[in-house]
Formats: sequence, C-alpha cells, structure tokens
Amino acid sequence: MHRWSQLFIPTLREAPADAEVASHKLLLRAGYIRQLGAGIYSYLFLGNRSINKIIAIVRDEMDKIGQEFLLPALNPREIWEESGRWSVMGDNMFRLKDRKGADLCLGMTHEEVMTSIARNELRSYKQLPQIWYQIQTKFRDEPRPKSGLLRVRQFIMKDAYSFDIDEAGLDESYNKHDAAYRAIFTRCGLEFVAVEADSGSMGGSASQEFMVYTEAGEDLIASSASGYAANLEKATSRLAPVEDLAPTGDGSPELVHTPGQRTIEEVGAFLNVEPQYQIKTMAYMAALPEADHAKLGPLRPVVVFLRGDHTLNEAKLLLIAGGELRPMLPEEIVEVFKAPAGYLGPIGLEPAPHPRKPGTLVILDKALEGRANLIAGANKEEYHLRNVTPTRDFKPTLIADVRNVVEGEPCPIDGSPLRLGKAVEIGHIFKLGYKYSKSMGATVLNRDGKEVTPIMGSYGIGIERILTSAIETSAAANDGSAFALHPAIAPFQVVVTITNIGDASLLAAGEKVAAELAAAGLDVLLDDRDERAGVKFKDADLVGIPYRINIGRGVAEGKVEFVDRLAKRNQDLTIAKVAAEVATQITSALQPGQPAQVV
Repeated sequence: MHRWSQLFIPTLREAPADAEVASHKLLLRAGYIRQLGAGIYSYLFLGNRSINKIIAIVRDEMDKIGQEFLLPALNPREIWEESGRWSVMGDNMFRLKDRKGADLCLGMTHEEVMTSIARNELRSYKQLPQIWYQIQTKFRDEPRPKSGLLRVRQFIMKDAYSFDIDEAGLDESYNKHDAAYRAIFTRCGLEFVAVEADSGSMGGSASQEFMVYTEAGEDLIASSASGYAANLEKATSRLAPVEDLAPTGDGSPELVHTPGQRTIEEVGAFLNVEPQYQIKTMAYMAALPEADHAKLGPLRPVVVFLRGDHTLNEAKLLLIAGGELRPMLPEEIVEVFKAPAGYLGPIGLEPAPHPRKPGTLVILDKALEGRANLIAGANKEEYHLRNVTPTRDFKPTLIADVRNVVEGEPCPIDGSPLRLGKAVEIGHIFKLGYKYSKSMGATVLNRDGKEVTPIMGSYGIGIERILTSAIETSAAANDGSAFALHPAIAPFQVVVTITNIGDASLLAAGEKVAAELAAAGLDVLLDDRDERAGVKFKDADLVGIPYRINIGRGVAEGKVEFVDRLAKRNQDLTIAKVAAEVATQITSALQPGQPAQVV
C-alpha cells in the first residue's frame, strides 16, 4: 500500500500549450512524464510503474517462447557496414566518434548484434531453433519529434530474433511470436488489429503490424468484423456489381463533342452519366533506380486508368512503378498521349508489352476489369469517347489493384463493411529471411554435415506505444479530459479516497479498506491528503486508476462507494465485503494470467 501524501505525483490543471495529442496532454497532466528535450522524456513515479508493468507482461509472455538477452546500445560502425545498413539508415541514426576517432552509433535495432552472436556461437542444426529477445532503450534521430511518446528520439523496445534451419522452422517461430503478441496486447487491455504490412528497411519476405485505432495515429488501416485488416496501401474490397450502360450505335468507340468539359464531374453532367461509368486517367513519370537505367531509362511514363468515382492509392502504384513518382508535365503529356490534358484516354496509347520492358507502363485498375461501354477521353481536344471497353479497345501493360478502398465497402473475406481509420503501430513481426545471416556470414552444419545459412525473423514491440495507445483509446471514451488504464498496466489498480481525513471514523475506515485490499494482493493507493473531496476525485481520474473506493458519509451505515471507471458504473458496497468483491473483479479483469506486481 502506498500513501498519496508521501508520493511525488505532480498533477497539472492544464496541459502545456505545445502538447498536441490526448495522450501527450494527459501524460504530462497526470505527472507520468516530463520533457527534457525534443523527443526526450523522463518517466516519473507513476509513468515508471506503468512502464514496468507493461515490461513485466511482455517478459512473461516472451519467456514462454524465448530467452532474454541484454545487448549494448553503443555499436561499432563495422558491424552495421557488414549488413549494409550503416549508409541505409542515413540521418535517422545517431552517430558519434570515440576519443580515438573510431565511428560508433546508438542502436536503433539489433539484428546485426544478434547475428554476430549467432555466427560466433551456433555451429550445428542441433542448436536450432533459437529465439533471443531483449527489452532495451533504443535511439532514433527523429527529424520531427511530436505527439508525446509516439514519436521520440529515445524509446524502450522489446526486440526479438529467431534463427531456424529452414523456412518451415521460421514459420513456426513467426507463429509463436504472433500468438505471444496477441496475448501481450490482450493482457494490456488493448483492442488491436493485426494487418499485413511492408517490411521497409528491415527487409524480408513477410511482415505483420499490430495496430490500435486512434486519431493520434499516423497510419491508415482498413478492417472489418470478419477479421480482415490491412494498411490502406494493401487494403482491398469487394465492389458491388455495376450494370453497364447500353451501347450506342454499333457499340464501337464513338466520338462525342465535349467542348470545355475536362473533369469527371463536368463530363458526367454534360453527358448525364454517373462517375462509375467513366474512366479517369492519371499520368505520372517514375524516376527509376540507376540499376534500371540501361533497360528502362532514367524516367518512365506511368499511366493509370481508374473508375471515375475512385481515387488512386499512390503507395500501391509505387510498388508497381518501381520508382519515385511525380505528375507528368504538360509537354510530357503531349509527347505520350499526343493530346492536351483534360481529354486523355486509353485508345491510341502505346503501352509497354511487359512491366520490365521499355515503353509506357499502362495500368488498368481491377475495378474496370470486365466493364463495358465506358466514357473516356478521346486524346483529342474537346472530345470524349463512348462505348470504351477495356481489353477489347485497348490492352494495358497489366491489370492491378491501385485504388483506395472506401469506408463501408464490403471486405474481401465475407463482405462485412470496412472500417477505415487512423491507427498507432504497437508491434511488428518480420520474416527477415537470409538478409542478415547471409551478409554477415552466419552458417551452421545441417543434418548432412553441409554448411547452410540459418533463416531469421525479427519481432518488435514499442513499450511506450502500448501505454500511449491505452491512454488514447481511454481518453477518447472520456471526452479527452481523463483516462482509465486497464488494471494490468495502471500504476495502481485501486485508489481509496478518504473524503475528509479530519473525520476519525472515515480515516479509520479508509486505512482498514486499503490494508485489506493490499492483503488481497492488489496495488493500492490510499489518498490520505488533506484536500477537498472534489480535488481528490479529479486527481484520481486524472492519473488513470481504473477503480476508486470513496470513503464518505456512507461509513456511518457501514457502506462505501465503489467506482468502476472502466465500466462507468458506481455502486455501494459494505465495508466488510468491499475488499473481497473488488479483488474478485480485478482478478477477473486480469485474465488470462496475472502480470507481475510492481512493489
């Protein structure tokens, strides 16, 4: 049991003006953190307790599948050069020199260090599989630190690494981490979705992000009740069938004079057709990597045809185009289409026969596959075409999904409506493959005595991101002015608030209830301050404690008020039974499994 009167809990009535998102404001107001510099924070008493509880849960689940290490944050340049990431990480990496002029860096992640241990120590398939993890401070020279603990330059990360003899082994290690992550986030009280993701600078064949919906997030994801979830750059949906327009004339493409009508909206109004019956043309130039210059040239025209009411997802297009995209300049449009902007269309365009062969890369969005009798630009000033039918009247280089899904569209699994929203990434698991083990020369002997390269996985969790995501989602349910953490990660599970310490009967009742709760194994905070009841209630709500027991006038009748802030419910309980009933409720909320207690 802790006494509020003896603790350092510097709550604030107002958040600093530069605090942006709800979690940042509340972490400061609740006295969890204080800022030392841009993206650098000190964790005070309450913040440190919550962080330690999260770490305890992570450690408990990870110990079931792996072994804990602790690696140096200070790394020599040479080990990062072996993997090729010394240059790839660029300005995001903190770099320094020692007194002898040797280059060092502060670790952002530890694939290289773990791989160096593996290559020096692992000799045989009999030593595999291995899963090694650590919980350690990481560093990133974030160019724009903001949003409190969501975008920082120093942070705590659980990073794990697996070494297996083959892909089947990697699949098993990957699945173990998937299950462990789901258990960790569930125990922390988070509602999360797991989405297919891009591996980025980590490399590898497959990866999955664990995300929490919140307006503070910087990623957009789509999910549905079916369990489907994906980043917006990977999300797909089922589209309701569209009954095509009846053909005019003989059904072949027919010129229509459309003077001054350039946009989808203008042409639709002029011809009295809805956008879903039109083809939208998007024209780009892709700056290709140097390795493609000899075959495809430094710049390549990229043309996309979409349904008129759809929007382009540039992330999807970028994966296909293979280079940085920019809109075509007017003179480039004329060169490719032989027509001015505003009347561009597919017929007459010369597409590359294959994505890896020279020429204009022409992409037809899958939503237009099988459609007929559409309206499109005629590549002739002030004219459009009726009766345009993809693949009959023009052949694209390829057909691909390059559009943005829309809120409410049916998901691809069972047609459940899609939910789109901002989200925060709390964990990420990667199938790295051989990227690091091969570049760094890690080998083991297989069953036949032959040297083979072990296959790797990498798995990360942002400790502070669990806390901030929990606060963000709770704040959203509490008008942004307060929050209530799950009892597994709250700094205290229950606060006993004595409304008037000058009343000896209330003081005695509060001491008794708090002592019984502590004896039941709960984390208890006794608010024994000489403050007004209203101040105490506001402070208790502000610091995120999920359960409160008010010791007030009901004591004369042998009763106290129990406030369940998670369920938003108040009830009177007898002093004799309150400890047992609250302990039962908290124990139930902590299932499955009890996290380690912080004392």
